[in-house]
Amino acid sequence: MSREDRRRLVITGVPIDSVSAPEPGSDPFGTELAPVALRAAGLAGAVGATDAGDLPVRITGRVRDAQTGIVGWPSVQALTRAVRLQASEITAGGGLPFLVGGCCTLLPGALAGARDVLGQVGLAYLDGHLDTYDGQTSPTGEAADMPVSVIAGNGPDDWSADVGAPLVGPDQLALLGPRDRAEAETLGAVLPENCGLRAELSPAQLREHGLSAAGQDAADRLGQAAGRYWLHLDVDVLSEDVFPATDYLMPGGLNLAELRDLMEPLTRGPGLAGLSLGCYNPGKDADGSGARAVVDLFNHLLC
Repeated sequence: MSREDRRRLVITGVPIDSVSAPEPGSDPFGTELAPVALRAAGLAGAVGATDAGDLPVRITGRVRDAQTGIVGWPSVQALTRAVRLQASEITAGGGLPFLVGGCCTLLPGALAGARDVLGQVGLAYLDGHLDTYDGQTSPTGEAADMPVSVIAGNGPDDWSADVGAPLVGPDQLALLGPRDRAEAETLGAVLPENCGLRAELSPAQLREHGLSAAGQDAADRLGQAAGRYWLHLDVDVLSEDVFPATDYLMPGGLNLAELRDLMEPLTRGPGLAGLSLGCYNPGKDADGSGARAVVDLFNHLLC
């Protein structure tokens, strides 16, 4: 990223959590608390960003919608539209959006907002999960199970249609770090190679290739295929022993140094159109070490 772009970073909090979506008026919980906690840990100052505050959004309701299969669907649709508008306004104003969740449900709106201004935008998706479930195959109905399925145009249909999916083509998506393929196959999720997308690179494959080289390859490919790309980080791409402050803990993920090496070429690349962060849970971070690790990571990458 150029020095000019670093000065124009704009952080927006997206305080959402699709796990056991609460009823309206209940106290904030889980990843809803992440923007406040990361702000208190000094994220904006560490990356030299303007802080635009938090969007007034929340995923609420425990009913699984009969048509979409999504728990809290009306609120998911509303937050998607709010995120899309925010991402597009920051981009149109010459800024570089950095959306701080919350959970990965923010991703379809973010990518759609960037696309609205820039045209075609690719996606580097760093996550411990494929997130290719839809409203029928998701075992929970949580919207955070589904963002890659949505942007690929595989549904749920109403959500995909709402963002104008498909938002990415075969060479415009890089799935980096998932390790839930066996579970996804068992539950019937649409696997990337079965819907015209490239297969993912697991942590073991990333290590074999070299983390920095894999990040550079993804930046180059996405830049060539789409011109610009969005970078999304779900912190559960990290191994559970490295970063326990998230909800879906799994062994075998990356360590912090590996994640930094993977992300560095992607954040420095000229094609970067925006960033988002998901699934940090302050409720599992009593000593604040997780928040400090996130702030240190982005301070290294963006300064």
